[in-house]
Amino acid sequence: MLIGTIAGIVAAAFVLLIVLFKMCWRVAEPNEALIISGSKHRTEGLAEGLGFRVVTGRGTLVTPGIQTVRKLSLDLNEADLDVECVTSQGIPVQVKGVVIFKVGDDTVSIANAARRFLDQQKMMGQRVHNVFAGHLRSIVGGLTVEEMIRDRERLTGETRAASGTEMEKLGLIIDSLQIQEILDPTGYIKNLAAPHAAAVQRDARIAAAAADREATEAEQEAFARKAEATRNSGIQQAGYQAEMDTAAARALQAGPLAQAASRQEVVVQETKVAELEGHRKEQQLQAEVRKPADARAYETRTKAEADRDARISAAEAQARETELKAAAEANRVKIAAQAEAEATKARGLASAESTRATGQAEAAAAEAKGLAAAEAARALGLAEAEAIKARAAALAENQEAVVAQQLAEHWPEIVRAGAEAFGNVEHMVLLNGAEGMGEMFAKALTMGGTGLGLARQLLSSMNGTDAPEAAKPDVTGSAHRSGTQTIPVQGEPSA
Repeated sequence: MLIGTIAGIVAAAFVLLIVLFKMCWRVAEPNEALIISGSKHRTEGLAEGLGFRVVTGRGTLVTPGIQTVRKLSLDLNEADLDVECVTSQGIPVQVKGVVIFKVGDDTVSIANAARRFLDQQKMMGQRVHNVFAGHLRSIVGGLTVEEMIRDRERLTGETRAASGTEMEKLGLIIDSLQIQEILDPTGYIKNLAAPHAAAVQRDARIAAAAADREATEAEQEAFARKAEATRNSGIQQAGYQAEMDTAAARALQAGPLAQAASRQEVVVQETKVAELEGHRKEQQLQAEVRKPADARAYETRTKAEADRDARISAAEAQARETELKAAAEANRVKIAAQAEAEATKARGLASAESTRATGQAEAAAAEAKGLAAAEAARALGLAEAEAIKARAAALAENQEAVVAQQLAEHWPEIVRAGAEAFGNVEHMVLLNGAEGMGEMFAKALTMGGTGLGLARQLLSSMNGTDAPEAAKPDVTGSAHRSGTQTIPVQGEPSA
């Protein structure tokens, strides 16, 4: 009894141990990872103090009530991409694709994914879609529609590379990224393909027309062969009918023909006898008469033919020699004429080119001279016009100042004109010294009118206008008179 009790206790304890072991033992399936939290653990590659442990592909013991075990799926996940983008050309497009991803197999990736998606594993696809949508818009914004269509691998590679870092932070890896479709709501892609579609349609129509032509030619050739076969068949049938008719006629004529044949045989035999007799006589005639005559004629004919062939050969040789000489002379004359023509053409071209160049140079020189002369005349005329205009404006504004300036510029000529009044005076006596000298010159300059009037007349005479005779000074050998004073000269008393 005691042994039975002990055995029952042992069995119960064993069963209890098995139950407790099953409660504490957790096994990770190949497509999942166990995230064990509730106690401090240190896992290689993870920061210290994370508070959870990662178990994959094996079993582990956990403490019920103290540690919590949750599962993170390592299966493949799929996220559909449907992103509206704008290309570098400003054309809106809609990019559709699919991303196949999963949680990374290493402990770091599993830990990163567990911290972000452990309670939101169904939201992984949406998060991945958001990551790829942003990068896809950025990359498409730097491409043209043509580049997207012709080089989808570039779009895929750049998108995958740009999203790789963020996916690694999320603990996810990309198994596949496929751009399935590029939609164009504006019709740009359709219009872009229109020329190619038109070219393909054109080639298809050309090919169809060529095939139709070849088929028509084959049909016509088949009809021709059929007609030829029909004709040949009719000809053969007519031949067969003719043969049949001939055979029937022969059958009808068999009796008369047999009689005629018998008679013909008799005649043939008689003819053969006559022929043999004639042949014998002919042989005898040939042996006695024709053979000697033929031998003599053959000898004569042979000699004549030999002489004729010799003369023909000599004539042909002479003609060939003459022909060769004529051809050589003609060729020489032709070459000389061609050379002379080429030389004449070259000299003519050179002369024409020289004449054209000389004419162009002379024309350019004449044009340059004419332009220079015209420009100089125009500049001189403009300068004179400006001077006259300025002088006229100055005279209109301040006549006295302009006259004074011109007097200052022409004082040497004015003094020279005043000195000419004393040209015929031999001796001059001054009564009051230096004052008399100054007074004398002043009076000489004012004779015949005021000093300003004389200066104006002198300026007019310098500018090419003749001064009136009344304005010219009266110079005599005795004295110069003014309206108020007289300058005494030696030999005459003063007034």
